[in-house]
Amino acid sequence: MKQHAEIAGAGFAGLTAACALAQRGWSVRVHERGQRLRTTGAGIYIYENGLRVLAAVGAYEEAVKGAPFAHTREVRDDRNRVISVHRWQGSRVFSIVRQTVINALAAAATRAGAEILTGSVATGASADGELVLADGRKLKADLVIGADGSNSAVRDAVGLLAKRKYLVDGATRLLIAKTEQERLAAADGATTVEYWSGTRRVLYTPCSERDIYIALTMLDRDEIAKATPVRTDAWKAWFPHLEPLIERIGDEGRYDRFDLIKLSRWSAGRVAIIGDAAHALPPNIGQGGGCAMMNALSLAVYLERNVDVPAALAAWEMNERPITEHAQRMSYLLGLPATWPPFLQAMALGWAGRSQWVIRQRTKTALHHPTGT
Repeated sequence: MKQHAEIAGAGFAGLTAACALAQRGWSVRVHERGQRLRTTGAGIYIYENGLRVLAAVGAYEEAVKGAPFAHTREVRDDRNRVISVHRWQGSRVFSIVRQTVINALAAAATRAGAEILTGSVATGASADGELVLADGRKLKADLVIGADGSNSAVRDAVGLLAKRKYLVDGATRLLIAKTEQERLAAADGATTVEYWSGTRRVLYTPCSERDIYIALTMLDRDEIAKATPVRTDAWKAWFPHLEPLIERIGDEGRYDRFDLIKLSRWSAGRVAIIGDAAHALPPNIGQGGGCAMMNALSLAVYLERNVDVPAALAAWEMNERPITEHAQRMSYLLGLPATWPPFLQAMALGWAGRSQWVIRQRTKTALHHPTGT
């Protein structure tokens, strides 16, 4: 008989899992707490690993349509001097509007036969394969997936959280419209620039034919910097050379503090945890979405190889967890200079940009060939 999965959360992880399982003959139902499918965070980088997953689940073409190829990444200081330059050669990375990727994954999941319910809130689960909803219903399944974010109710119901570390920094992320000059420059792909000024950063990323993704990063205790709507007067004072850019920031934008999540195990009985619920990480190497999609696809592959669900989940974690934990470590370490004095910060960022060893470690996950691709 056809096996059935109930999935809590319709983000990158949940929708990728829905695609991959439905394509392998499972009946799948996805529960999204929101009244519509939407995502926070504005833009996203998707590297070679994530692009391979999108292709494997049939969402690639729609996801990258109109998105620029991000061929160069620069880091600059508070005087607009270039500290380091990295050029992506021999692999792909696109900067994309996050909602575009969500829409592409949802369309692929629906084509594969998955059912997506909005306004459906998961409040718990049990290891024997039962998803509990806010309306009191208990839905039995061969597999329950918790893809319900950092505050996962599914994960916490089965007691898998080992560590949640709130980091010292966070970010306000938003989209602004491109100028005519920026639209004309899009044909050459995109150069993304991260500007540093003490503990504050501005990330500039073209991410569609019409949009620029802006991420303002600051220490969580920096009340003025993290205020929303964005205090453009303050940001212009900190980054005077970016005044024309900062003036274009409107009232949109949401602040989120970064955190790091580790689990004792990624599964309990017939319950599997994926995405930020299992391995949230700061965005310093741009692999939150990539790891979420990789682990969602590989989960379906291991379940195809072994009909014994708990055994398949154990094998999945043993083989897939190491590359995700590498991404977590590197992302955490590369964020440490945010609290350092400016001269040490510049030295560290310059060295990280030149060191072939650091570059290999930073790009290891991006260049990984995900299981199932």
